[in-house]
Amino acid sequence: MTAPGSGAPVRGPGRTAPQPRPTDLFAERLVAVLSGRRPVHCMLRHTVGRAYDELAWLAERGPLRTRGTQPVVRDIGYYVPRRGAIEAFARIGAGDQLRAMAFRLEQGPDLRWRCTAVELGGPRMPHD
Repeated sequence: MTAPGSGAPVRGPGRTAPQPRPTDLFAERLVAVLSGRRPVHCMLRHTVGRAYDELAWLAERGPLRTRGTQPVVRDIGYYVPRRGAIEAFARIGAGDQLRAMAFRLEQGPDLRWRCTAVELGGPRMPHD
C-alpha cells in the first residue's frame, strides 16, 4: 500500500521497516574503523574477548585507509555454524581495489550480537 500520490509505502499498525542483518551492520562498522572514519573505541561495546585487541591492532595499521575513494562494503556472505553464531566475510572495494574481511559474530544472552574475531588479508596480530 502506498500513500496517495507519493509512491511511498505506508506503515500501518503491525508493520515495521525491515531491520538490517547483523552481518551488514558489523561489516559497515568494521570498515568505518579500519578506514579511519571512526575511532576504534566506538566498537568497545560491540566486541568481546580478543576481538577488540585484534581490531585495535588492525586499525593502528590503517589497512583500509585510502586517498580519494572511500572503502565500501560490496558484498557479504555468511555461514551459521550453530544457533547464535555467524561467520561472515565481506568484499571491500575502494576504487579498483578489492579486499577481503572476515569476522565472527556471537549472540549473547541479552540477544545482542557482538564481534568475537576479525581478520583482514595481510599480517595478523601476534598471539601472546
